[in-house]
Amino acid sequence: MTGEADPRRSRRGRAASHVGIGPILQAVAALLWIPQAGFLAAAVGAIADGASAAGILPHAAGVLAIGMLRTGLDALGGRMTFRQARAALTDLRAAAARALAGRSPIDAGRPASGSAASTLAEQAEAVVPYLARFRPARLRATAVPAAILLAVAVWSWAAALVLLFAAPLIPIFMALIGWRAEAASRAQLAGMAGMNAFLLDRLRGLATIRALGAVDRTTERLRHAAEDFRRRSMAVLRIAFLSSAVLELFAALGVAMVAVYVGFHLLGQLGFGTWGGRLTLAEGLFVLLLAPAFFEPLRDLAAAWHDRAAGEAAIAALDRLAETGKGLPGGPEAESIAPRLPAPAVAIEGLRFRHGPDSPWVFDGFALHVAPGERVALLAPSGCGKSTLLALLAGLVEPEAGTIRIGGERLSAGSAARLRRGMAWIGQRPHIFAGTLADNVALGRPGLDRATVDVALHAAGLAEVAAGRGTAPIGEGGSGLSGGEASRLALARVAAAPEAGLILADEPTAHLDGPTARDIAAALLMIARGRTLVVATHDPVLAARMDRIVRLAPTAERVAA
Repeated sequence: MTGEADPRRSRRGRAASHVGIGPILQAVAALLWIPQAGFLAAAVGAIADGASAAGILPHAAGVLAIGMLRTGLDALGGRMTFRQARAALTDLRAAAARALAGRSPIDAGRPASGSAASTLAEQAEAVVPYLARFRPARLRATAVPAAILLAVAVWSWAAALVLLFAAPLIPIFMALIGWRAEAASRAQLAGMAGMNAFLLDRLRGLATIRALGAVDRTTERLRHAAEDFRRRSMAVLRIAFLSSAVLELFAALGVAMVAVYVGFHLLGQLGFGTWGGRLTLAEGLFVLLLAPAFFEPLRDLAAAWHDRAAGEAAIAALDRLAETGKGLPGGPEAESIAPRLPAPAVAIEGLRFRHGPDSPWVFDGFALHVAPGERVALLAPSGCGKSTLLALLAGLVEPEAGTIRIGGERLSAGSAARLRRGMAWIGQRPHIFAGTLADNVALGRPGLDRATVDVALHAAGLAEVAAGRGTAPIGEGGSGLSGGEASRLALARVAAAPEAGLILADEPTAHLDGPTARDIAAALLMIARGRTLVVATHDPVLAARMDRIVRLAPTAERVAA
């Protein structure tokens, strides 16, 4: 809608356009070169006229005082600018992290974890040079050359014209190069994110890659990704070198032309270019001292030009992470301890849901009723919406229409976080953290003592494994555990959560052999006693052990059995 502001654009605008006191102090420090050059030129002129040491002492004192003031202001401004840049980066990262945490796990548009981690940890650092170097350099390039041009024009309009005609050529060529630099930086950051996402994905599946004998193929793909990133990085560097060469060329020509004019004017060969009389040695030296300083802010801007391209690309990447998609109903701040519902009923009426506005309906008018303490199996082939239905029951995403009631209370954005406290989730691939078995059962939850954890391990059939391992740590991702032991660990987490009256299990026996699957199913049913259990599976053996089977067809029509 045209009347609504884009939050992403407003965040980026605040980060890119707000000017703090730091850059202003740095610009003032640069402007102080004008009076300092005046004192220096006057001192040289006095020496040429035969003045004594006492006669040039005031000029020397002025040069020293202004130099110390310039150094102090520049250092203070640089420190303040850096702190402001770090604070702005922290705000951008926090906004992106909040948006990622607030998006539903089943949001199809949610960024890949490897790409998001690369953006937050690596690419985001390019924001600091952009805000701490480029933005102050841009301010100085705007204010300082104009002030120096006026100071030069007071003594020589010809020298001012030389600077005036040389200066615009630099930003014109820098802008032309900058457009290409920004595109190259975006491509470089995209290549880095893609390579990191690929590497993270392959590291997670390293055991499977080895089992299938695909190590060499994976290594080759990673080599190609690294080579592509190298080419993109070299393209950025080539453009950076080109921009520096363009600046140095025009800056050198401008200073040389001013020096030639002043030299020939002092020799009497050129009698024009001043406002009446001939320039004295002090006046000519003053003009010569200001000529390089006229191009210095433009040189600083060129040196930071790559920071601009990389910084804007990083801000755009962070803004993309901060975009909202399918939100997670409720939120961490809305969670509160809820009284346990021992076995809540589940009621679904008129449920409509699809993953995107252009996607087909996963559910269209779907209805389901689960009695308190009932064990229900959602049986269907892959892709029929079993996992999606569990996510809807868990309040991980809001339906487009219809109602879901847990224990008689409607599941909504306001109640989702609280109702989730009374649920337990068992995923297809439970994540195992680095630490002991007991740590992976407790998960830092308050109120879980060692006795409760031991009871949960025994209920899940992991008592002997826990006794054998003792305090030996488990590797990240479950290194050191078999597939069946990892599934039992997920059951132990549920057994240690007595407040969870509703258990949602997504393919708990997938990827397991027959005997292990039967043992896991038996442990699940035992842990689910006195609770309501909804299991999504395509395993008819597991489904047959439930109280009721709900068959989900590939169409919107659902038939309950």
